[in-house]
Amino acid sequence: MSTATYTVTGMTCGHCVSSVTEEVQEITGVTGVDVDLPSGKVTVTSQAPLDDARVRAAVEDAGYQLTS
Repeated sequence: MSTATYTVTGMTCGHCVSSVTEEVQEITGVTGVDVDLPSGKVTVTSQAPLDDARVRAAVEDAGYQLTS
């Protein structure tokens, strides 16, 4: 198992959280996504370390920006 935490900007509501969660969960190997709206932190659990570019693309597909 691997866990990584990212910071996402632009999320303001529960719908934002759902959108990011759905997109990131579609990445092959992801086993869990936890989004903390107030801090903008997104913690992703996966079977193996993920390519940050894939996470960035998923967040951008949801309409938000990955800042770290």
